[in-house]
Amino acid sequence: MRVIWSRPSRDDIFGIADYYDAVDPSLAETILDRIDQAAAVLLANPRIGTAMTELGVRKWNVRHTPFLLLHVVRGQEIEIRRVRHGIGILGGSFNPAHRGHRAISLAALHALDLDEVWWLVSPGNPLKEKSGDMAPLAARFASARMMARQAPIRVSAIEVRLGTRYTVDTIAKLNRLYLKKQFIWLMGADNLVQFDQWRGWRQIAREVPIAVIARPGYDAGAHAAPAMGWLRRFIRPANQAKSWTKWRMPALVLLRFRPDPTSATRLRKADPAWQRRFLPSTPSSPSI
Repeated sequence: MRVIWSRPSRDDIFGIADYYDAVDPSLAETILDRIDQAAAVLLANPRIGTAMTELGVRKWNVRHTPFLLLHVVRGQEIEIRRVRHGIGILGGSFNPAHRGHRAISLAALHALDLDEVWWLVSPGNPLKEKSGDMAPLAARFASARMMARQAPIRVSAIEVRLGTRYTVDTIAKLNRLYLKKQFIWLMGADNLVQFDQWRGWRQIAREVPIAVIARPGYDAGAHAAPAMGWLRRFIRPANQAKSWTKWRMPALVLLRFRPDPTSATRLRKADPAWQRRFLPSTPSSPSI
């Protein structure tokens, strides 16, 4: 059996350090070693892995990393096509993060065959600046970290480092920074209702596929949303959601999971001082 593949470079891998709280050059080497080990396992056991929708292609997770290998066996050759890293992005205030965020992230992870979900905790939301009850970034970030524990969810405040204020700018910079990653934007149906108010919303749809997740009480509003007048022609069937990496943009998929009624607004009303549980005694900046 002969293996055919293009081994990723150290530079291809190093960018993930931002999401492992360890900006450490040795991290990339460690992950490359694990990828090599996974390739060796495939060489010895070419039929292992999970079948993909594309005929003959299987995936094999690289242990202790967010990566997987897509491979196909042809006679006495095994071709590793690429090291894939499919990422769902859920951006928001997370004021605070709650079990609803976690539930839709895990459901989307399965429905879209993602490798990870990134929670981008925004420094500030232009559409919510007048609300007056926005907690400090450090508290919102800490609540997200707690809610994401023991799940393939990476919490980041990368917009602070990127210096971006609007989603359209954040996505453009992420696409330039992480050329080896494939992103899909996750949003609740409540956000689709006001999506036409987002700066550059059509450009967002041209940059990344969008998965809209149903939320109780927002279905009618989402389908009647002004943005849907333009987006409706780009809707993809939900049963093709796992093929999102092959879609031509714009592309939109509507996903429906078991509803979770948890609401950040209700949580804040029930406990207006919730942020005190997450604010450190000595102020510090969240990891980005």
